[in-house]
Amino acid sequence: MIEVSPVADEAEEQLSLDAYHETWPHESFGLPEVQSFKASLLDHADLLARQDGVVLGSGFAALFPGLPESPRVMVTVPPRQRRRGAGTALYSAISDWARERGLEALEAVLADNDPHSLAFAERRGFLEERREKGVELDLTAIEPPPVEPPPGIEIVSWAERPELAHSLFEISVEASPDVPGYEEEEHEPFEAWLAHEMQGPGDRPEATFVAVAGNEAVGYAKFSLSSTAPTRAHHDLTAVKRAWRRRGIARALKSAQIGWAKSNGFELLRTTNDERNTPMRRLNEQLGYRPSIGRIFLKGPLA
Repeated sequence: MIEVSPVADEAEEQLSLDAYHETWPHESFGLPEVQSFKASLLDHADLLARQDGVVLGSGFAALFPGLPESPRVMVTVPPRQRRRGAGTALYSAISDWARERGLEALEAVLADNDPHSLAFAERRGFLEERREKGVELDLTAIEPPPVEPPPGIEIVSWAERPELAHSLFEISVEASPDVPGYEEEEHEPFEAWLAHEMQGPGDRPEATFVAVAGNEAVGYAKFSLSSTAPTRAHHDLTAVKRAWRRRGIARALKSAQIGWAKSNGFELLRTTNDERNTPMRRLNEQLGYRPSIGRIFLKGPLA
């Protein structure tokens, strides 16, 4: 008999995260980052599946402020625990959670190197909507590229120019709808954006780089850092105002990130980009990033 229950305390939160990491070993998040992420959501479910007291897997459902009708779910059952019914039990429990909130469909996220999970979802009526290609850069094997912004542009860290917070917000509001896959997400207001996107435990002002024209911020790029993987970093949003694009600003920002990461002891950078995001995928390739594990987004019915 498989029992599914919400996590009850921090120790169980860690058990849920452990199941996630065993299923997605290429990812790295600590509890502080998870708890900060939960605090940014409208609502969430964090579930554990057990049999005879043994954790078989975890399930997570998230309702984002900008997408209140589209719950994003992940069912993470490590390969050694599969074919015992845990995935089905978690899917059923998440469906009950969604149904109680008047929701009618789920968006599932899978790793693109896990055909068994894809088959599991497809058997239950889920259809692929889009893919994000994963890439990574081995910093131990390269020298940082030169930071060469176009004339009139200076690249600084946010730590050097903390007064630019509202300017960074304006960039995010303008650029976020242009990111393939996130066109329909409603942007958070300034204070919520600042707390959730820029001041979490994985965010550091000295690791956020800003392109400045005079006193105007026209682009920025930031990392998401992990308390459990001090030599790895994940690229978060790289954004440039529309009027300033195609001038080499994004390249200069990413080059500054690579140089900072290399000089601060990081060994690996990772990111994912929607298949349709051709400019950013081309830039990553030119900077030496190589294919890695990506993500598949599917939409499907409640159990």
